[in-house]
Amino acid sequence: MSSPAPDALQAALALVIDPEIRRNVVELGMVDGVDVDGTHVHVTIRLTIPGCPLKSNLEAQVRMHVGAVDGVETVTIGFTHMDEAQRAALRAQLQGGGRTDGERTIAVEERTRVIAVASGKGGVGKSSLTVNLALALQARGLEVGIVDADIYGYSIPGMLGVQQRPVVVDKMIVPPVAHDLKVMSIGFFLDDGGSVVWRGPMLHRALEQFLSDVYWGPLDYLLIDMPPGTGDVGLSLGQLLPRSEAVLVTTPQAAAQRVAQRAAQMVEKLGQPLLGVIENMSSLACPCCGEATYPFGQGGGAELAAQLGVPLLGEVPLEPALRSGSDSGEPVFVAHPDDPSSRAIAAIAQRIAATGPAPAGPVRISSPLAVLKG
Repeated sequence: MSSPAPDALQAALALVIDPEIRRNVVELGMVDGVDVDGTHVHVTIRLTIPGCPLKSNLEAQVRMHVGAVDGVETVTIGFTHMDEAQRAALRAQLQGGGRTDGERTIAVEERTRVIAVASGKGGVGKSSLTVNLALALQARGLEVGIVDADIYGYSIPGMLGVQQRPVVVDKMIVPPVAHDLKVMSIGFFLDDGGSVVWRGPMLHRALEQFLSDVYWGPLDYLLIDMPPGTGDVGLSLGQLLPRSEAVLVTTPQAAAQRVAQRAAQMVEKLGQPLLGVIENMSSLACPCCGEATYPFGQGGGAELAAQLGVPLLGEVPLEPALRSGSDSGEPVFVAHPDDPSSRAIAAIAQRIAATGPAPAGPVRISSPLAVLKG
């Protein structure tokens, strides 16, 4: 058997995708060398940092794609890591040459639709809806990311089952990827589920860093899981991303509806387009007969939407699978895509995708501040 062709090996390596940066290792300059000895190929991959948590993923991809090349019988993989100059070059490549004007710039591309998922009060299932809505948009072939902006009550990493910390490449934060979603949360930077005891300015700086120092790449949607209520983070988002849009989550009960109106008032004052209302926990199906009951009442979401003059995007039933998926790190949309709650969330994603995006424009940050350390 003849030795494999160099062009074929290069083409095979171009199929190996860094699972976090989501670009191929050839383009990223991560192929340190390819040595061919007859039908044996040894590939050396240059990791972004020593001890990269996704090393095994890259190894499996190299074995699969290089091993499929004609003339290859055995494949071995070695690893090295980038030096400071190589990491700086990678960051410049990913960020379009880097910043030269001394100003910090929002790293979210202008084409990306940024949607804040807001609520008037806690306990309405806003975070679980954010996760499953992101997955429903991703299932439509879209690139989606999530920012866990609920700094005090962060929960997104646990809901997605994310264990590893973000990789930092020359001060650029590469977000972890779970279920093909890019994710950023303050929880990644705390040990053992630690608490956050910060005043308002620190919350602003954390959100600022999530939006300026994180490599989001070419996203179609970035969902922001907002803290409940009308506090500092909402004001910061309006300042940092004035082109962002919002959806409002409520439950059917009148108390939740009244509090949600206050969140809607804040959205209006910030000039964010309100895409509509999502009613969560709308009904509960009896496990024996299937008859629907309404533990939190009926019609609150529709009434709120009518009062605000926006669409009711959907009603999501209260189901055990939705709750258990959030606890286990396997969201219902992944584990049980045919459940009524998953179907309702898919319909909401379709309605959101059918609406036009808000006008885009670049945003610059005047005061460079660092909060998170990798």
